[in-house]
Amino acid sequence: MSTSASAASRRVKPTLDTKFHIDYEWWDREGQELRVYLLSHLSPEQRDFFTEHRDTEEIDWIDPVTAEVHRVDALQRALQEAARQPDFISAHTSLVDAVFRVFLANNNTPLTPVELSQHIERPPMTILRTLTGARIYKGIRPVIDDGENDS
Repeated sequence: MSTSASAASRRVKPTLDTKFHIDYEWWDREGQELRVYLLSHLSPEQRDFFTEHRDTEEIDWIDPVTAEVHRVDALQRALQEAARQPDFISAHTSLVDAVFRVFLANNNTPLTPVELSQHIERPPMTILRTLTGARIYKGIRPVIDDGENDS
């Protein structure tokens, strides 16, 4: 396949079958503060902890099955706990935040708008239109097979 054909394939308009994910590199390219945005997805109690312990990057976590102690990213662990709460995604969560939270809860496994719809109970076409509009929301982008990203 030629370079121009490859570039053209990346510009194909996403459909309901296109998988999306969080492009974490987008946050760096855009100069956005990912950790600040991630904090907004925590419960008020969890946010208070991080406000009081600003330098907490890693914590000891004890595996409940093996009792092994592991050093883990404190914010990532808090997000995993938050994702297990029944109100992590609710009818009042904005569409973009709800989609972002689905990806946080599923370790950023790519999903189509149809699959996302099953998690957030919004119409797949609404999800697709939102995620493929003129701007990129919170780094949520189509998965590009060849590993290249357009800005």
